[in-house]
Amino acid sequence: MLHIAVYIAYIPQKGRGIFTPIALEPGTIVETSPVIVMSHKDRLLLDQTLLHDYIFEWQPNGENLCCMALGYIPLYNHSYNSNCEYFMNYDDQTMFIKTVARIEAGSELTINYNGDFDDETPVWFEAE
Repeated sequence: MLHIAVYIAYIPQKGRGIFTPIALEPGTIVETSPVIVMSHKDRLLLDQTLLHDYIFEWQPNGENLCCMALGYIPLYNHSYNSNCEYFMNYDDQTMFIKTVARIEAGSELTINYNGDFDDETPVWFEAE
């Protein structure tokens, strides 16, 4: 399920991102998407490809798996001051994006790749 008020747009020097044409209130679910769950062995192979940049850790019960989210979820850009957060439903094998702040019309929707919207741990592409 994709909220009607999100779209993909190109950002120079950044690539694609997700935007909203209307204001969104905190707590709005903007997307729910199925995921494809893969093994740790698959993860090692994916890490050698461009898909490395688009997969998420998937750790139900401490398992060391990964997943590829479908829909727009892989295209949300990272921000340490993100205005959205992502959540995983291990039972349904889905992920969803929910706003954590008011987002003005025309603004980009961002997530923190660390999982928690306020986690300031350097992410993998900044730590390299």
